[in-house]
Amino acid sequence: MAACGAAVEAAYWAKKNGDLKITLVDKAAMDRSGAVAMGLSAINQYLGIAKGDNTVEDYVKYVKNDLMGIARDDQVADIARHVDSSVHLFEKWGLPIWTNDEGNYVRGGRWQIMLNGESYKIIVAEAAKNALGTDNIYERVFITEPIMDGDRIAGAVGFSTRENKVYVFKAKAVLASMGGAVGVFKPRSTGEGLGRSWYPPFSSGSSAYFTMAAGAEMTCQEVRFIPVRFKDAYGPVGAWFLLFKSRATNAMGEEYMVTRRDELANWVPMAPLSLSLLTCVTTSVCWM
Repeated sequence: MAACGAAVEAAYWAKKNGDLKITLVDKAAMDRSGAVAMGLSAINQYLGIAKGDNTVEDYVKYVKNDLMGIARDDQVADIARHVDSSVHLFEKWGLPIWTNDEGNYVRGGRWQIMLNGESYKIIVAEAAKNALGTDNIYERVFITEPIMDGDRIAGAVGFSTRENKVYVFKAKAVLASMGGAVGVFKPRSTGEGLGRSWYPPFSSGSSAYFTMAAGAEMTCQEVRFIPVRFKDAYGPVGAWFLLFKSRATNAMGEEYMVTRRDELANWVPMAPLSLSLLTCVTTSVCWM
């Protein structure tokens, strides 16, 4: 998703500056690669600034509250101010977003909007293909090492996942959007659920290694994100709680979000509970 969006943006500015060549390299098939390959039922961050639903400041306070104060205001704000226009762009490309009788997006929570997203990645990949042209896209090539020219990154090296080929890409600038790492921390799930990762197993930490090898400083690594899951469903739980208004119980039948509500007061250093309860899913934060 990140690489496809970057391709569209980069192609726009390249055409304005001498028609620079942009090349995209994907280690899988672009239509179905990445964290949202299977599709989504919602977009978990939409402010609705134009309609006065929320402000960027509201979202910054929410994120700092959800992350117990460990967040940079400027980075969160910079992301939040662009989100609504990105959502409108997805809709323009053909993403079906639910609307009510008044024509407003259907919300599943304060920050979430519902959609029919089984073709989410295909729609965004199509936009990238149209922006770059298929001749500038390499699929099933696993990038492994940066090419360095002193302190400057000058390209990347990778290998084909289907053929006995090594690829060398030379470039004036490189953007790494290779996904995160799965299985770094042990989940609470046991038995069959132990291996059920939200992100696919080929999120192998490529971005972390590649950027460190190129000399990048690793910052903002403080958040350890282990998403909550129901035992009978492996997908993100935002729609369960926010849209379906489901109730979560433990093995003793206790509705712990009610009986243990007072515990939240110990973990809210940045804002009052009335602003934003610590969510069961933290979806808005993880998609940043």
